[in-house]
Amino acid sequence: MSEDFGSDFITIVDDDGTEFELELLDTMDYKGQTFVAFLPADMDENDPDYGLVILRSVIDENGDELFESIDDEDELQDVYEHFAVLLFDDEDEE
Repeated sequence: MSEDFGSDFITIVDDDGTEFELELLDTMDYKGQTFVAFLPADMDENDPDYGLVILRSVIDENGDELFESIDDEDELQDVYEHFAVLLFDDEDEE
């Protein structure tokens, strides 16, 4: 993981070698795991693929933080709903 834009932006590389620029929105500990919410920084907001990216944060044997996808759809939906409360409930109150 390289931090090309500063502390709030990261570049990740998927299994196919494709790089993605992501803006960090929030981190959440949930059910004993850490999850991180991002928005694509290098994609137009009108792009149909634009949206919240949620990854699981894991620490490897060297102490480095890695991000992995959440493959279980039920788990992903559960984590998404908790992030939605954290990220978007404040907007409803304004």
